[in-house]
Amino acid sequence: MGKGSRILVTGGAGYIGSHTIIELLEHWQGEVVSIDHYANSDPATFDRIERITGRRVRNHAVDLCDKPALDRVLAAEKDIVGVIHFAAFKSVPESMADPHKYYHNNIASLLNLLQGCVAHDIRHFIFSSSCSVYGNIAELPVGENTTLGKAESPYAYTKQIGERIVQDYARVHPAMRLIALRYFNPVGAHASGSIGEAPINAPSSLVPIITRTANGRIAQMTVHGSDYATRDGSCIRDYVHVSDIASAHVKALHHALGGSMDTAYDVINLGTGEGVSVFEAIAAFEEVSGVKLNYRVGPRRDGDVGAIYSDTTRSRSVLGWVAERDLRTMMSTAWLWEKRSTM
Repeated sequence: MGKGSRILVTGGAGYIGSHTIIELLEHWQGEVVSIDHYANSDPATFDRIERITGRRVRNHAVDLCDKPALDRVLAAEKDIVGVIHFAAFKSVPESMADPHKYYHNNIASLLNLLQGCVAHDIRHFIFSSSCSVYGNIAELPVGENTTLGKAESPYAYTKQIGERIVQDYARVHPAMRLIALRYFNPVGAHASGSIGEAPINAPSSLVPIITRTANGRIAQMTVHGSDYATRDGSCIRDYVHVSDIASAHVKALHHALGGSMDTAYDVINLGTGEGVSVFEAIAAFEEVSGVKLNYRVGPRRDGDVGAIYSDTTRSRSVLGWVAERDLRTMMSTAWLWEKRSTM
């Protein structure tokens, strides 16, 4: 992990990718480079990263589905020792409406990138997976050995397929070290309020919908379902601050590079171990912001699971990682970002 080595982050202008780049710049001695063609992100993100860290990240505006273009980038960027792969479409509702878009982008890009890693002898790979791979699970919390249920959306299925692809690459390339991180629901923003979740397309995740409603950019938000078999009828999720998720990716990278993995492939959950309902999330935001949200209760949304939260045992024991920021911090930083980004 010398100063001449590089880490490649795909989707570096995205929500989790950008926060992970900041974490890398603070805890990695080498260089960090990015690939992001701004399908759902903003080029100005790299300006914000530079203001926070004082360092400029080189980005290649290349579509990972364009294999020749990707190969040119990997050939030009010497000394890449590891890849953190975030670049994927992630909206459950959009994947239900346009499954082809998700199957093509999320799977083809992963195959091209893994092929590129093999061709250029890049042996360390962190795959951004999701708790959506578990489907609707009755027994909670879910652990890494929990049998995967039926994927409830094309997005979730691309993550199940992606994990199998990564696992098969590990099987036929045993010198590689590949880790799939199944993270739960990243929320919040950088403590500075200078960077946060800013999708180009309409948001489908709860917290940016909450903050945009509070700021008047969304006239009224909808709670999708109040008849789930949960404590208040709304969906329950394991919300994790995005900066905690970012630190886990850096710890996973060090774990892969450090020689302590005894297998070529591993999978680790990233969650807090606690479930928060939609109504509880709304109440927490209203408390920290002092803003009363305009919302209505609507029907269930296709592709949503009722409740899911994580067993945190392996993330603690393998990575030495535990989520540090609480729900109030998640909401307060998200609100700070929303206000500053629209000033």
